[in-house]
This record gives sequence, C-alpha cells and structure tokens, in this order.
Amino acid sequence: MNSNHRPKITTPLPGPKAAELIARDAKAMSPSFTRAYPFVMDRGQGCWATDVDGNVFLDFTAGIAVNTTGHSHPRVVEAIEKQARNFVHMSGTDFYYRSEIELAERLEARILPGIPARVFFTNSGAEAIEGAMKLARYATGRPSFIAFIGAFHGRTFGALSLTASKASQRRRFAPLLGPVFHAPFPSGARGVTTDESITRLEELFATVAPPESVAAVFVEPIQGEGGYLVPPDDFLPRLRELTHKHGILLVADEVQSGMGRTGHLLAVEHWDVEPDIVCLAKGIASGLPLGAFIARAEQMSWPPGSHGSTFGGNPVACAAGLVTLDLLEEGLMENAAKVGEQLKDGLREIAATHNEISDVRGLGLMLAIEFRTADQAAALVQSAFERGLLLLTAGTRAVRICPPLVIDRDEAATALEIISSALD
Repeated sequence: MNSNHRPKITTPLPGPKAAELIARDAKAMSPSFTRAYPFVMDRGQGCWATDVDGNVFLDFTAGIAVNTTGHSHPRVVEAIEKQARNFVHMSGTDFYYRSEIELAERLEARILPGIPARVFFTNSGAEAIEGAMKLARYATGRPSFIAFIGAFHGRTFGALSLTASKASQRRRFAPLLGPVFHAPFPSGARGVTTDESITRLEELFATVAPPESVAAVFVEPIQGEGGYLVPPDDFLPRLRELTHKHGILLVADEVQSGMGRTGHLLAVEHWDVEPDIVCLAKGIASGLPLGAFIARAEQMSWPPGSHGSTFGGNPVACAAGLVTLDLLEEGLMENAAKVGEQLKDGLREIAATHNEISDVRGLGLMLAIEFRTADQAAALVQSAFERGLLLLTAGTRAVRICPPLVIDRDEAATALEIISSALD
C-alpha cells in the first residue's frame, strides 16, 4: 500500500452490508464479545483494512496486536499457500513435521539464548499460560502462583485465576484455580512504586503464600489489558532477584508484548532479564492461531503423555511463524522502535494541548494514550472510527496504539492527524 493512501469513508457507518451482517451476527454468535464499533472486515493489505461496504480504514489495532507483518503480507501468504498445498494438518503430539521442528529451533535459539531450552506449541495465548502453569507445578512440585493486579493472562480457568484486570471477566465463574495470590503492579500512572510492589510480595511470603509453596510468578513485562502499563526500570530485575532467592520460576507473559512489538523480540530484553518460561502467541504467526511456551530444558523434562495438543503447532501456522520471524529479523523490530518513537513524540505533542489526556506511555509500537475518564477514551475510539482510524481501548480509560510493525512514517503521521482532529 503506497504511503499516500488515506482512509476513505463513503457510506454511513455501519454501511448497509455491514448492518445486515451485524444483525445476523446478533442472532448466531455468543453475546459475550465486546464490539467497540460496527466494523465488518472484508479484506486488508499492510496497515489498511477495507470493510464490506468498501470503506477504507487505517488499522491501529492489528487484530489486538496480532497482525505483526500487516494484513496479508505477500511472503506470509506465500508460505501459507505452499504448506497448505503439501498438507494442512498432522498432529505434532503423535508425529513429526519440518515446519514445527524448524520453528521450535528458531525460537529456542532466540528466546533463551545460550541456555538449553524446549518449546511446546499451543493454539492461543491462554493455552500457553495454562501449559506454563502445569509445567511450573510439575517442575517445582509446588502448588501456588502469584500474579499482579491489572494482569490479563487469558479467560480459561487456570489463566483466568491469574487474570485481575476487570471484574466482568471473573464474575460468576468461581471457584477458580487456586491457590493464586495477587500483588500490585508498579506503575507511575497508578502511583505504585517498585518498593511497594516488592514489599507486598514479601508480605505475601510472610503471611499467606510461603515462598516454598510458590511454583511461579507470572508477569506481563508491560501490562496489556491493564492499560499498557510500563513498570519502573528496576522492577523486573528486582523481581527476578526475588524469585531466584526462593527457587520460584519467573514466567514472562509476552503474548501481547513479544514478537518485536516493543522494538525487541521480547519486552523483557529492555531490562536484560532472563525468565525461566516465556509465553508467546498473538503476533507469532501474523494472524494464524499459534501460541507457545518456551522453558529451560531442566524444567521442561516432563514425560511423554503429561501434556499434549491436537492442533498446537499446526504446520500451516508454523510455516507462517517462520516467515514472521524472518521478517522481524530483517528490519521490522527496528521499524517498530523508530516509528514508535515518532508516534510517542506526536502523541505527547497532542497531549500538551489536550487537558483530558493524563499520560502517554509505552515502548515501540505498544503505546497508550490515557484519559482522565473512561468516557473520554471511548469517545476518541468512536470519533477516530468515524474518520477512518481503527483504535481500541486498554484498561479502564486508555486507548492502545498497536499498529502492524510494517507501518511507515507517513501512515503514522496520518494517524496522528486523525487523532488530533478527533480530539478537537
């Protein structure tokens, strides 16, 4: 898509074709989904998405940080087609195939470099978290877990037990998996310091969660659904030191922050922290359903039959994952860092003249604009949609900025122009 391309809205929103499909959806689909606005996708290319009525939008959601290489990147499509012509599925739980083995080798070398490691492929982020929970219990023989207030780790029962971002995600689903304990996540935007967070963890150890009973601490290096919260620079190193001290595994949930989004392959690389287990999904295969958890080989030593997945590591998804990793290594991570700085600088300029904005934060292309009220955040999302820019909220009153990593400087400038106009 050339850099002179701009959003083009030619019908009322939703248009007639979109309205008809939305009405059908209401009769057929679960009402549990949250739909921010009436966008019905028809096709996409790069950072651009066209709806069923022909309206063209600049996509700053990337399918919730999934479309790492943009919509329908030609090299990703080619890899998918090539693998699909050979075979679409064979269960890696029972047999072997090249794309799964090659992707595991690539991830093992990049995620925990210099450390013998093993990979388990899943279908989603929640499955990766569930597998990491099982592995942590198996490897340590301990029952308990610790996570953080504001965390989102998934909606299946184990992952939901760690999740603490919104009451609506947990309401009427008790009892959840236990024992799970939560500590405050440090963030300047929330007024919580690293000292306060570490002190609370130590209080948990001294009262309700003896450290010898804790299998793992799960942490998002940058909280996603919590509002794209970036912790103070000393937090993750101190958390790593604390878990080491007590023989507790540190699990980095990089489902949203990983795969180049912050300018590094993993967000933890910003703080030179090495976790014991890393969970990936979302951007790992440019839109195909794939997740993984990668662990030190000494931890992932469980016997055959202890864990498995029929669809995890699907050969087509792994083929897409290999090309995604190629593209990241060929410059997309650097692009995320450079264009991310352009966007952050531009958003801060906008914030300087709009009192309703209380914070602009993030790393790379994992950015957030925080407002003083939830209504103000929702209003920006709606107004931007009407102008041809797709955005989503994060947390209670923030708007996330997470475009595909293929975004160029002109597209970033267009988005800033639309955001400024939508706020005026």
